[in-house]
Amino acid sequence: MMQILRRIRTLVIKEFMMILRDPKSRMVLIVPPIIQFFVFSYAATFDLQNVEFAVLDESKTVESRSLISHFSGSKHFELVQRLDSTAQIPEMINTEAVRLVLHISRDLADNIVNGDSASVQVIADGRNSNVASIALGYVQDIIQQYSASLRSLTPVIRGRTPLIQRAWFNRNMETRWYIVSSLGGIISMVIVMTLSSLSVAREREFGTFDQLLVSPFQPLEILIGKSVPCVFFGLADAILLSLAAVYWFAVPFRGTVGALFLILLAFMLAIVGVGLFISAISVTMQQGLLGAFVFIMPAVLLGGFTTPISNMPQWLQYSTVINPLKYVVQGLRDIFLTGADVSAVWNYVWPLCIISAVTMPAAAVMFRFRTQ
Repeated sequence: MMQILRRIRTLVIKEFMMILRDPKSRMVLIVPPIIQFFVFSYAATFDLQNVEFAVLDESKTVESRSLISHFSGSKHFELVQRLDSTAQIPEMINTEAVRLVLHISRDLADNIVNGDSASVQVIADGRNSNVASIALGYVQDIIQQYSASLRSLTPVIRGRTPLIQRAWFNRNMETRWYIVSSLGGIISMVIVMTLSSLSVAREREFGTFDQLLVSPFQPLEILIGKSVPCVFFGLADAILLSLAAVYWFAVPFRGTVGALFLILLAFMLAIVGVGLFISAISVTMQQGLLGAFVFIMPAVLLGGFTTPISNMPQWLQYSTVINPLKYVVQGLRDIFLTGADVSAVWNYVWPLCIISAVTMPAAAVMFRFRTQ
């Protein structure tokens, strides 16, 4: 037993040295995670800022000017032009000069004074449906705020039931919290997949694979020796990015460190198993990289990072059961935002353990098969 551990330790040290001495591997470990983290964190957000809109005010009253001020005073909207007639509206939308046009009718003030329902028309550019739906949500919030201000000033329309909104876990509805909290799992997956998918293929391409075959090392020992550095660097990157999420982007960390370490460790083991399986069936490093990216793209799309899994077709939801990223994305969000502990994230950990129990032996079998 001591000899086996000694051989595995030798392989682990050798693998660490190969990774750290290779300039390309060092580049993969340091530069891409930092760049990807900050680019995704700042660029990938569902919040809209300074949405350009035009207004056609046919009322030209104190009430209409007050409504316009609610829009222009919001950080989400920017008034760029005032229109004179409805004939100008199609041109503004068709040429993408604005994303929204606010059309205020002539009878707005009269309806407000009489206590009648006052309608405001909003024309949105629907070519980007996601942006349009979010912008219309902001419009609805502003209209509700404007209506609330009218109720406080106009006794005629008092007595209506106000809508009080409250968001748990993310009071200000910052989408950056939602994205950054799980970003460490995705970026570390890319790093671990790249390292593990190249580990065996690198040996073949450099001509050192034959030396491993004639050495006293068993195939399982070689795979363990190659797994440990990948898991170590993946954990290091994920924890570093989690610290950046807390101290740079001020994302709250409400869970426990033990839960964070446990789910990341289970996730790294599952990803390393997939990466080593790809590497075991690859002859060149190019094939290993291609196999890694063939896995990464569907995993990200089906992982629930940007698109909720519940919105996918039912048959596609079933396929996400074998996606390791699905569990770490939801687990990290629960740890950061809802304060999940070890017992709460166990529902995400045991599927990752099952995936590891399948991928690791599969990689060992393929490695043994390719060595024969």
